[in-house]
Amino acid sequence: MTENHNQPLSIQSIDAALQEWRQGDFVLGEQWFVYRIDPRQPLAESSKNVEAEESDLIEVETRGLVLVTQTCDIVRSCVSRPFIEVVPLVEVEEDILNEIQRCRRPQYAFIPGASSYCFVADLDRIMTIEKAVIAGWTRQSGCSSDQEHRLLGQALARKRVRFAFPDDFIVWLNKLQKRISKKHSKSSPEGDALRTLREIRVRAAPSWNYPEIELMFWFIREEQETQFQGIEWFTLLDGWLKLIQPAGRFKFVEGQVITLEDMTAKDYVESDPLDLDHLSN
Repeated sequence: MTENHNQPLSIQSIDAALQEWRQGDFVLGEQWFVYRIDPRQPLAESSKNVEAEESDLIEVETRGLVLVTQTCDIVRSCVSRPFIEVVPLVEVEEDILNEIQRCRRPQYAFIPGASSYCFVADLDRIMTIEKAVIAGWTRQSGCSSDQEHRLLGQALARKRVRFAFPDDFIVWLNKLQKRISKKHSKSSPEGDALRTLREIRVRAAPSWNYPEIELMFWFIREEQETQFQGIEWFTLLDGWLKLIQPAGRFKFVEGQVITLEDMTAKDYVESDPLDLDHLSN
């Protein structure tokens, strides 16, 4: 008996197919991302070939699509929850991939299962599709452990809830940010050290709104690394702190290289992570 591919899928078969999918799973191959524009003023490069009289919907080919809906909603029946959110996969350079893996570029999310292709999820673009579409896809596993799922969830959350630093802080921090961006991918003791940092966090006391502020920076390192080509962490830290001398409202600046295990929970929750992408939006 010949299978009829035009025959609609049953609710039961769609629900059964989605039981295998998890947040972070993806599909490769010919996939298309749709978004809406104003044809009078197209902004993205992929939008600029559209004539004013054409549709205001643009369809661009992607490397693949990643599911970013929470797993608990993915596996719920398509009757009550018919929609899934997906984002496109994009290809990046290996040094950028390493930065994304360490959550330093919140525009993107690291997908372990796609990392061998240097593909990451572009969180600036999101599209809604119905579950029946996914039921016909070949699933690729995005995460293989609870920790990988946890880190992906943190990356997705950070995109929406990251702290908006004050403008004067962004200007004041510019020298350090440029230094880190310049040295991060270099083959040097400083570059090696930067690539081993889990994250950089900063706390303002008593508050970011005060006219005089004390700042504490934590450079959270991996536990196993203590020095790089004979250069120890305190030497690197001293160089970074020289780029952020007290000025304006920022009356006192301290820094510490520390492991996550040695940082108190109070210090962690009262501080905010820095990123290399953009500090305020």
